[in-house]
Amino acid sequence: MNHAAILDALRSATSFDLFRLRAAIDRALRDPARSTAVRRCLQPGQPVEYFDARDNRSRDGCVVELRPAAVVVLDHESGTRFLIEYAAINLDGVDSVLRDRTDRGLGRQEIAVGDRVGFQDRFGHQRHGRVTRLNGKTVTLDCDGTPWRVSYALLHRLIDAAPVAEQDQATSANPRHAPLASHGPERWLPMTGKSTRHS
Repeated sequence: MNHAAILDALRSATSFDLFRLRAAIDRALRDPARSTAVRRCLQPGQPVEYFDARDNRSRDGCVVELRPAAVVVLDHESGTRFLIEYAAINLDGVDSVLRDRTDRGLGRQEIAVGDRVGFQDRFGHQRHGRVTRLNGKTVTLDCDGTPWRVSYALLHRLIDAAPVAEQDQATSANPRHAPLASHGPERWLPMTGKSTRHS
């Protein structure tokens, strides 16, 4: 499935178009045959990969209990049990990252909580941080202990681990995308102290 083409089409869709599509998708997902097909492939104790819509990323877990309309999964990272829909289980191991084509920066669907990304501040300094929250028009980053809100249009991937490691030993490079140029002071705000955004 060409996700990039679908995302392009959704950007030009009206709110009613999106609402109507959501209704149709919800109806398709509620089809009992779909849940049954996935449930037949699972058993307690089985390791699985599932998609966390809130953090916009895949997670690893283990099946604890199979229920008629949902499955209880023990998340390996947090040690927490979650009740999730069968449709969220990635049985075929497909790539869950959506490549959202944008003119600048990174697309909303390309970023997940936990990703490390970089941006250029208004003084021309390169900064980097770990994504802690996905907002409507910005992401919240933890930059060496200081939270920042940064526009998606100003973000780029980190592809060279060496300079990052010198500042933060916990940094791991993500080579999936080349960095994109980011210019201008718009929509980057530290979340502590006074706003530094120019009017």
